[in-house]
Amino acid sequence: MRVTMLITMGIERPSGRRYFHLARGLVRQGHAVRILALHPDLPNCPQRRFIQDGVEVWYVGQMHARKSGSLPERFGPLALLRVVVTATLGMIWGVICSPADVYHLGKPQPINGMAALIAVSLIRRQRFYVDCDDDEVLSNRLPAAWQRAVFGFWQWLLPRLAAGVTVNTRYLQERLRKAGVDPIVLVPNGVNLEQFTVPPLVQREALRAALGLSDRRLVAYAGTLALQNHPVDLLIQAFGEVVRRIPTAALLMIGGGEDLPLLQQQVVQADLQDLVYFTGEVSHQSVPTLLSIADVSVDPVYDNKVAQARSPLKLVESMALGIPVITGDVGDRADVLLHGVAGVLVRPGDAAALAEAIIALLTDSQRQQRLSRESYIQSLHYSWERLAKIWATIYSTRAL
Repeated sequence: MRVTMLITMGIERPSGRRYFHLARGLVRQGHAVRILALHPDLPNCPQRRFIQDGVEVWYVGQMHARKSGSLPERFGPLALLRVVVTATLGMIWGVICSPADVYHLGKPQPINGMAALIAVSLIRRQRFYVDCDDDEVLSNRLPAAWQRAVFGFWQWLLPRLAAGVTVNTRYLQERLRKAGVDPIVLVPNGVNLEQFTVPPLVQREALRAALGLSDRRLVAYAGTLALQNHPVDLLIQAFGEVVRRIPTAALLMIGGGEDLPLLQQQVVQADLQDLVYFTGEVSHQSVPTLLSIADVSVDPVYDNKVAQARSPLKLVESMALGIPVITGDVGDRADVLLHGVAGVLVRPGDAAALAEAIIALLTDSQRQQRLSRESYIQSLHYSWERLAKIWATIYSTRAL
């Protein structure tokens, strides 16, 4: 089959990695896949059309915010309008130039939604599929009521018009099922097992030494520093108690995001600046090496709809490296961690409970080793190749 995906981000962004690796898995099944994507920094995009791992990628427009470093740059109202219009036209043209058996939207958002309605439904007279991997209204920083209303409208409309819907959590599956959407296929986020492999010990020790972390018990967070949907401030608050009990502990914050300055300020106010290390924005290819030097990885969450709707990449990526994970018991996280067999679950939104879990794990090497083995074994069930086969079942009405 020929499959065209319409996504509103670059393939290096967290959601973009979901779609790229699923596309890569479909290619390995023998399908031809093209991704029409929006680039985080289009003026400086070195190549707007290329093939990577058999997947054809076309960058047809600019994302809603420019992201070229650790801090995103927001557009003003007129510039944002221009970006939205040109990106929508670019995606419409991309569909016109991409005859396919299947069109699948990554996220029900306005830009790819308009392209689907105009180019797929009206011009090509085909139906499209939609993937929902978030609560788009709550997970995006939308300060104005009209912005929330626009995103809410498209999130409501597109799944109801789709030939089928894929989701990444049971929360979204149940919400859409109650709305009468059918069929729905559950495809959680996965891990590229070829990329997330443990580097040699000598390389890990050299990296620890270069960062001044040789004698530290290292806690890591790998992900976007955006408090709208990643309450990393909760982890920093918990880390203050960890250091009080384990003076050799250190915290490695891997990634950039719009709240990086705010979190750096929180660290200074807590007098932790000598023990918390911010890498800033790094390439996703660098994450496995950085994460592999940690003793434990943490995914801090609150018990809210944002967390319930998310299937965190950071969980399964840490597990593939054998790094024990601590996270809040929200949504599908208990299933991913086998209800505590392959990771540690704590009360969500509770910094004290998070601190106690980190301390308990850092001081119990036998438990760390056991969780390391179990988490790696569990991560094998989340390979993108396996998940791509599940994804393809949404097209079961066609000849696969």
